[in-house]
Amino acid sequence: MEHHQVSEIQISYSPNIIDTIISDSESSYKVALKCWNLNTIEMLEEVKVIFLNNALKIIGFYSLSKGGISSTVVDIRLVLSIALKSVATHIVLVHNHPSTYLKPSKADMNITQKLKTGCDFLEIKLLDHLIINKESYFSFADEGLL
Repeated sequence: MEHHQVSEIQISYSPNIIDTIISDSESSYKVALKCWNLNTIEMLEEVKVIFLNNALKIIGFYSLSKGGISSTVVDIRLVLSIALKSVATHIVLVHNHPSTYLKPSKADMNITQKLKTGCDFLEIKLLDHLIINKESYFSFADEGLL
């Protein structure tokens, strides 16, 4: 009988929790802008995710994807796997619209609903999904879309 060694999966995470608390969409927006390269915010679409603990303190953020002028990819499995790995209990999804137009597209609405469903299943709270530009933002939570 032939024996095969199974690979061991190791997970590492070094938390660096900061005292900034996400209390509303405006505080999420301010943090998101600090994570963005403002020189490219109107050139290409990007998605970032802010991960928080139970006290709503920031664990960190993850640059999920960079795309083109009008779209990029949001892999929900990747978002949720990072949330689990970092022991996040809350997340904020953030993306920009290079056009600076803040109204959500049908694709934005669909991905928000898919992510919310996944988060609900894992008992992780999707606090908000922000669409941002340099001057302002659209909050799914503020508009009752979560």
